Amino acid sequence: MRKLNLGCGEFKKEGYVNVDCFSVSTPDICHDLNSLPYPFEDSTFGAIEADHLLEHLNDPFSVMRELYRIAADGCVIKLRVPHFSRGFTHAQHNRGFDVSFPLYFNPSFKGGYQGFPLCLTSMRLRWFAQPYLKKTVLSAPVFYAATVAGKIIDLCANFSPFLCSRLWCFWVGGFEEIEFVFKVEKPGFVRTI
Repeated sequence: MRKLNLGCGEFKKEGYVNVDCFSVSTPDICHDLNSLPYPFEDSTFGAIEADHLLEHLNDPFSVMRELYRIAADGCVIKLRVPHFSRGFTHAQHNRGFDVSFPLYFNPSFKGGYQGFPLCLTSMRLRWFAQPYLKKTVLSAPVFYAATVAGKIIDLCANFSPFLCSRLWCFWVGGFEEIEFVFKVEKPGFVRTI
């Protein structure tokens, strides 16, 4: 199955179809990710990644519906987005995200199910996110000190992301990122072995 990297910016991934529009890099496909539908057939991808993309787009739920459309049955969708506690520290961010985001893709959620199911397989908070980017702007001692501090804080936070997100995330200055990993299971799809 093909793999998709949405909003690749300067960080293209080998083996993926890299898509972006507002970048000086040369993505494989140039497409405005606010413009739906995306230029792919239904059930095209076995893996989809979007690293700090959804917070820049106009309608994250419409984008998630589009990801569901282009995902094959069994596809893994990995999203990294800013946690609300630090989500608005960047001038281009329209929103931050919380542990409640996956609820909107659970059919039993009466508070706003979006009409297509995604199965959350993991969720992680990160205090020091995007190390590939930070390494280019921080001095080596600061980068490595923050990396170690982040691993310790993350270990504590991820014992219970719900408790951390609701209670103590601000005690450590907020979290830069929350990662959601979903598995797509399309109803009525019959797998062949």
